This record gives sequence, structure tokens and C-alpha cells, in this order.
Amino acid sequence: MLKNVANANRFDNLHPGLSQDEALRILALPVEQLESGSDRYMATSHLINFPGERSEQALLNLLEENDESQPTRLAKRKAVEVLARLGCTAALAPIGVCLFSKDPYLVENAAWALQQLGCQDPAIQNRMITLLADPDQNRRVLAQSLAGLGVKNALPAIAALQDNESPGVRGAALAAVATLNGENVRISELAELLFLPNQMDRQSAIQDVINAEAVPLLGHVLEAPVSPVFRLRALRLLWPGAEPHCHDLSLLETIDRLLWDHPDSVSLVHRYEEIPENSFLIDELFGTDFSRCYLALQTLASGVVPELWPLLEQRWLEEAHNDYGAHYFFLRLFGQIGSWGDAHTKVEDLCESAIHNRRPQFLKSRPAGILALMRVNPSRLRPLLHTLMAAEVESNWECRYAALMAYQTLLQEGTVLDAGEKAAILSTSDPDLFVECKRSMVVSLCTDL
Repeated sequence: MLKNVANANRFDNLHPGLSQDEALRILALPVEQLESGSDRYMATSHLINFPGERSEQALLNLLEENDESQPTRLAKRKAVEVLARLGCTAALAPIGVCLFSKDPYLVENAAWALQQLGCQDPAIQNRMITLLADPDQNRRVLAQSLAGLGVKNALPAIAALQDNESPGVRGAALAAVATLNGENVRISELAELLFLPNQMDRQSAIQDVINAEAVPLLGHVLEAPVSPVFRLRALRLLWPGAEPHCHDLSLLETIDRLLWDHPDSVSLVHRYEEIPENSFLIDELFGTDFSRCYLALQTLASGVVPELWPLLEQRWLEEAHNDYGAHYFFLRLFGQIGSWGDAHTKVEDLCESAIHNRRPQFLKSRPAGILALMRVNPSRLRPLLHTLMAAEVESNWECRYAALMAYQTLLQEGTVLDAGEKAAILSTSDPDLFVECKRSMVVSLCTDL
């Protein structure tokens, strides 16, 4: 499956010591001369860092190879993605040929790439329509790509998939039909898919809501038990500009709720018949299903700290410090409990460490760390807020927004800000629309007090 390419640039340069020349040399080698079976894929991926004719030609040459070995098949799948991201329109015809491949993953990536490149070739589009009838293909991606290309003659084939047994295919078809014919007759059915037992189905449903621009369903999206990354992305893409309200939702209250990310703010699809042991609940924080993670978090937050902390500390040292999913939920737990007794200083240290952790995979832990430390020890967080709020220093909009949330809490609790803090809040507007809306609110608090 294709990754979320919109966020791929954070992970593009995974081999910073690899030069363009070396990547090209690796691609030119016969498979039997490769040091590792993954070398071709690695070299192909790395060429995204070197836009230009040399990279594009090497990738086009790769697509023309007849080699059916696993290293080459994997590299070809990546090559069509990289060519699309490089905007290589010369690749349209070769990528179109990939639609005839026996490798369904190459076909899937080719369909996505053709949409990104805006393919308007009727023959290629017709091939994509034909593939919709093949259950062995990724019909979800095909429907999405055809809708993205505005291929109206694909409507009958896509409409036939609106009752498909696969939720992913069904959701994509519902969204594609709404996009292509401009009608939302059945679009409300996407809301049901947001709360299915399978996490991937829920995430796919959010993308379908985004693709269909189904703004009225945003309230349902915000309650879906998936990573806050997906819910925040939907908010940013669907919310109408800087409008303070939309479909009974308040912009700032909604963002606040998403960044606090309390389990009570989502509709869980799992329940416990009996309360499990703490060790089991902590294990659940390492899982990939966010509904189960939130349920465990909710249950742990009502536990007894002296019994809980030794288990948490052990698992943090063993795994959670380097597991970005559990890392996030540990921070949420730190903030929800707030008072940690003898372990308080250690918890503060972990929260502050998360704020300064700039590894890409721990991105969502940073605002969580800000809000957790705000709950655990506001006085320790306060000296950090000036920098965290500054756009010229802090590129993460969620961190800047969370810093303003902290200032808002301090002001509402009667804390008197010093002249430097007030000046920082009052003097500089934020380039991010959502953060600027929050700053304006905090400005009003500063001037009212």
C-alpha cells in the first residue's frame, strides 16, 4: 500500500550519506551484483532528493526493465511514486503501461501516480475503468484516482461499488460518486464507516470524507477513534478558512479538544467486560488500534499512582521511550493524572524531554508533552513557552498552538504574565491561520486582565 505521501518528505532523506551518483550507480547494477536485495529500492527512494533529468531518466529506465526479480519489482513500485512526486510528465506513458502489470501493487501505485500527474489520456483512463471490475486490484485507489482526475465516464463502474462488501472500496466509491456528479445523496453513509471495528477502515473513511469534501460529517470525524493526526488533517482540509464556527462546531474549541485528545472526546468501539490488570492496560498502549489504546488510557487514568508508576517506569525504560505510539500515550497519561507523588520530578523530566524531541516519528508527542507539563508543573513549562510560540524558531504549528493554550490557561487561572511574555504574544502574528486565531484570543485575555 502507498504511504501517506503528503507527509513523506519528513522521511525522504533516510540515507543522508548517499549521493546521487551512488544511487544511480546502484540502479544501473544487475540484480545479482547488489550487496543487498533492498539496495534498488533504497536507491530509487533516495532519488526524490535529487530532482532533475538524470534521476528521472534512471527511474524511467528502471520501469522499462523486464526483470521480474523481487528487488526490481519493489523498486518499480517505488519508482512510479517518485516520478509522480518529481512531477515528471514524461513518465505518463510508461506509468500507463504499468497498469497492465501482473503485480497489483505496481498497478495500485501507478493509478495513484497517474492522478498526481493529472493524466488526461483517454486510453489510460479507460484502462483504469476496466480494472475496477477486477477484484484482485486495489479498487479503492482506482476509484480515488479516477475521481481525482474528474473522469465522469467512470461513474457507472464506480457507482456499482457503492455497496461493495469491503468498507474501503465502498467508502471510496461513495466519495468518488459524490465528487464526480456533485451530489451527496448517499454521502452520510460514510459516517457509519468511521466507527467500524477495524482501524484501517476508520482511517480510510476519514480520507473518504476529505475527498468528498463532506464538511457536514466533520463532527463525526472528530469523534473517530483513530490517531489525532488523521482528525487534525481532516480539520485543516475541511474547515472553511478562519470561520469561527462551522456546523455547530467552534474552531478553537475543536482544535483545543483535538490537542488535549482526551479519551472521552472520541467514541470508542471497544469495551471491557471486566477491568484488566495494569500490566495488560499498559501493553495496550503499544498497540496499533487507537480505540483500544484510548480505552486503556481512560482506564489507567483512574488508577492508583503508587501501584501504576513502577510498571510505567519499567516499560518506559524498556520500550516506550523509543516506541512513538506508546510514547504519545504515556505522555497523555502523565497529563491526565497530573499528580504523581514521589515520581513527580521524573514525570516532569519525561514531559520536558518529549517537548525537545525532534525526531520525525515523535512529532505528535511534542504538543502532548507541552500540555502534559502544563498539567504536571506549569512553572517548569512557563520559561519554555516564549520559544515554543515563536514561528521563526518553532516550525510545528501544533506546538505553537499548544503553547498558546498554556498561556490561555495561565491567564484564566489569574497568573500575571511579565512584560516580555506579553510583548511576545502581542507583537508578532503567526503565519498559520489556526494558530493566529488562537493568538488573537490570548491577546484579548492579555488586554482584558
